[in-house]
Amino acid sequence: MKQIPLSIPHLSGQEARYVTEALETNWVAPLGPNVEAFEAGMRAYTGAEAALATSSGTAAIHLALATLGVTTGDDVFCQSLTFVASVNPIRYVGAQPVLIDSEEETWNMSPAALRRAMIQAATRGRLPKAVIVVHLYGVAAQIEELSAICAEYDVPLIEDAAESLGSTVNGRMTGTFGTFGVYSFNGNKIITTSSGGMLVANNPRLIERAFYLSTQARQPVLHYEHTEVGFNYRMSNVSAGIGRGQLEVIEERVAARRAIFKRYVRAFDMLEATHYQTERAGSRANRWLTALTLPRGTEQRDFLIDRLQQANIESRPAWKPMHLQPVYRDAPFVTSEGIDVSGRLFAEGICLPSASQMTFTEQALVIRSVRQGIVEDVRRDVRL
Repeated sequence: MKQIPLSIPHLSGQEARYVTEALETNWVAPLGPNVEAFEAGMRAYTGAEAALATSSGTAAIHLALATLGVTTGDDVFCQSLTFVASVNPIRYVGAQPVLIDSEEETWNMSPAALRRAMIQAATRGRLPKAVIVVHLYGVAAQIEELSAICAEYDVPLIEDAAESLGSTVNGRMTGTFGTFGVYSFNGNKIITTSSGGMLVANNPRLIERAFYLSTQARQPVLHYEHTEVGFNYRMSNVSAGIGRGQLEVIEERVAARRAIFKRYVRAFDMLEATHYQTERAGSRANRWLTALTLPRGTEQRDFLIDRLQQANIESRPAWKPMHLQPVYRDAPFVTSEGIDVSGRLFAEGICLPSASQMTFTEQALVIRSVRQGIVEDVRRDVRL
């Protein structure tokens, strides 16, 4: 049986036209009409004032930190429950990550934990140079509350919206609330350029600085002159052509994934203690991945993932929080009330197939397999 994947590219049919144009005109470098048009399209869709197409979402975070002047010895607050790419760029610039716990509703950064961390930092006279908030699995964080806390302490906010393109809060796109917003177009995201990212901001001067750094920090003179270290972080014109075709169908992809999520919720009403990420009033989640907790924790989750794999259905645990990762075991971790919410969500959380082209028949098989797996797990426990 063909595998039912977690999330894979879903082409619109328009990508070939833009890629062919790039090939026929020999625009295959990290410049060109597709790059400019893709950046313009992202500005129009998100409402951001300025945009910079990059080689990856990780590169975009790195550029954001470098543009803000974050450097060796600085602290950067970052959500703990996330993919490692949210945190690694902090180390790229030589700074120290301080990991912030999640809250129960959205699974994203807890405003209470962030405020607690800010108070502690202000007391020590060592405020962070930036805060990185993640919109996990396409569900918006409590971004207005988090933005207000950052503004109160005059700390720049970077939104890692890698998974949340198309998600909104009170009609405003995630990624446009902070000093910088970051999107990813990796192959598994809601739209893709094969690999790539986008850095956006409402201050064009910041994007101008990021552009300069992304092109090896070359000085505007005839010869190659460099006064500081830069990076090679621009997106190719070929990749941007794929992105143009993908951006044309973004709302269709959001609608499809939201419908998939709703069908899962209806199907799993019988599971007691199941908890999904909350879509708060006034917000719209793109539901890039459907994530939920299981009532019997890690053992049940791992048993179910194994059973799904046997049925050729891909699933995976929720992200393992950074404060539990060996590479960041020495990083400070701040909770709101001494309770490790991120750790519990990892222990109980599972992500189910959510590809926008998944058929009703395929989703029905996933639902049936999940139900059967849970029944088997309960029977197994009774036998033990």
